[in-house]
Amino acid sequence: MSTFSGLQVAASGLAAARAGMNLTGQNIANETTPGYTRQRLEQTAVSPAGTASAWARGIGGGVSIDGVARLGDEILDARVRDALSASGLWSVRAAAAAAVEKSTAEPSTDGLSAGLGRFWAAWSDLANTPEPATAQVVLTDAGALAARIAAGYDEVAGQWSATRDQLDRDVAAVNVTAAQVAALNGQIRSALQSERGANELIDQRNLLAQKLSAAVGATGRVEDDGTMTLRVDGNALVAGDTSRSLSVSGPRDMTTAGPITLAWVDRPDLSLALTGGSVGGTIGVLAPAAEQGTLAVAARAYDEVAVSLAQAVNEVHRGGRTASGVAGGDVFTFAAGVPAARGLRVAITAVDQLALSAPGAGPKDTSVADRLSQLDTSTTGPDAAWSRFVVGFGVSVAGDLQRADAADRAAIAALSGQQSTASVDGDEETITLLTYQTAYQAAARVLTAVDEALDVLINRVGLVGR
Repeated sequence: MSTFSGLQVAASGLAAARAGMNLTGQNIANETTPGYTRQRLEQTAVSPAGTASAWARGIGGGVSIDGVARLGDEILDARVRDALSASGLWSVRAAAAAAVEKSTAEPSTDGLSAGLGRFWAAWSDLANTPEPATAQVVLTDAGALAARIAAGYDEVAGQWSATRDQLDRDVAAVNVTAAQVAALNGQIRSALQSERGANELIDQRNLLAQKLSAAVGATGRVEDDGTMTLRVDGNALVAGDTSRSLSVSGPRDMTTAGPITLAWVDRPDLSLALTGGSVGGTIGVLAPAAEQGTLAVAARAYDEVAVSLAQAVNEVHRGGRTASGVAGGDVFTFAAGVPAARGLRVAITAVDQLALSAPGAGPKDTSVADRLSQLDTSTTGPDAAWSRFVVGFGVSVAGDLQRADAADRAAIAALSGQQSTASVDGDEETITLLTYQTAYQAAARVLTAVDEALDVLINRVGLVGR
């Protein structure tokens, strides 16, 4: 090793310490950047030169900067994607079910159960006090009850339409995000092949991959060339620098028959069965009642109550007689071409059309009104039908909320595990910065010492005796 090699050793130390300080500054600057993964300098000692002098044998050649390591963990990243997939699915289902449950307003004075109770109570009052005023209350409560059933159905239908529109937006966002991941794949592959840094690009890609997992349950795998392949239902959504697009089809209104389907744009005949992600949860919420779709099941319950109410009341009322002795007609009818809950109408328009007495019992008899007031206890009546729905749906909502809560906790735990490895710690970076600063100062001192030694060698050796 020549004397001049000492300058190279000191210079390599300066370069390594300076690079370390720059990298630490990058970590500190991005401490609050979403998705950023901390980085560390990779360096190794340079082996001694092939030839060495007798007095410098075995001394190395300084330090070599080998690269910048990204301190992430692919296993933890995959765990986060899986957890976000489940969380996305159940959070959508739970939110939709909770919204329907809230719209029923049960138990409260605004709920359908209370409306049915007031309707039966009005018949009881009419049986006890057969006067025009109490008869008018019956008709008023009948109209209010029909309006409450229609309003409940319309609220569910409105939620269905809003959710359907949101599904279109979500699928469009998935297509855009998939294209962004494909573009980043191309940039990352190019950077790695040319031995340029790609850590920040990988961080951006991971964030987008997490969004796709939360949306459609995408699973990811990092390939040997550094690109990430994302699959949905076993088929590649992103492969290399190319991506595929998804399309959603099906009814635009809840009253239109048919399921909502998700398929590939280039293969519309190949539908996807999503088992995770918010899009999968949304499709489940919009499913027909036969497939236990959350909103369709609620709408069906309103239809069933409307039909049951009309059948039960009409059957009893047709067996009665009005004050003028005319046989009673239908109290409720249905408008054609619309769902039963929306089409429920009060057919009686005047109090003298109410048939309160039994045949042959005389105009003062109110036994039919009394029988109508007791329909609330019928096991096949509207109260029983609505009660079964409320109880069953409440259990279903509770289950969805529990699953959503468990999935959220799992996602938080997965993200915490990921961040414990990848996130920037300000205290740790401060210590690292001081370490590199001290190393830089020491390398600078070595450089100064070698420079002074060379100055003595060049300018002062051989001057004695001149």
